[in-house]
Amino acid sequence: MTRVEGAVESRIKADSLAALKAGDKRLVGALRLYVAALKKERIDARKDPSEADELAVLSRERKRRQESLETYEAAGRDDLADQECFELEALEAYMPAGLSDDELTVLVDEAVAAAGATSPREMGKVMALLMPQVAGRADGRAVSEAVRARLSS
Repeated sequence: MTRVEGAVESRIKADSLAALKAGDKRLVGALRLYVAALKKERIDARKDPSEADELAVLSRERKRRQESLETYEAAGRDDLADQECFELEALEAYMPAGLSDDELTVLVDEAVAAAGATSPREMGKVMALLMPQVAGRADGRAVSEAVRARLSS
């Protein structure tokens, strides 16, 4: 079976090559991190990734960078925090636009109605419908809080 890289991975590789030709070693390094993460996911899954799969990998990478950034800032390691911030900014170019609070509220309301959920105990049904719609565009914790608040009211 031939492995085929996804659209996001192809875009990152092309941008990495362009950055290499331009002599931007810092950007090349950041982009290679993401290509490696996507390649690892493709190998681990033993299947060609969908764009949603690729965005899930990049979302995990974004979360790792944000956590590392906070840790380095708290430790007073400005040099490492600066590198994490740079890598995070480079990654954001490949992520879909985030959802506004209003857009998330509309999606939550639609998912609650579709699931027929009326209590917080049915949160799992709503989350199962909602998470594929918001993949890469909203943090899972924020989505969970919005669903919990909607079902509690």
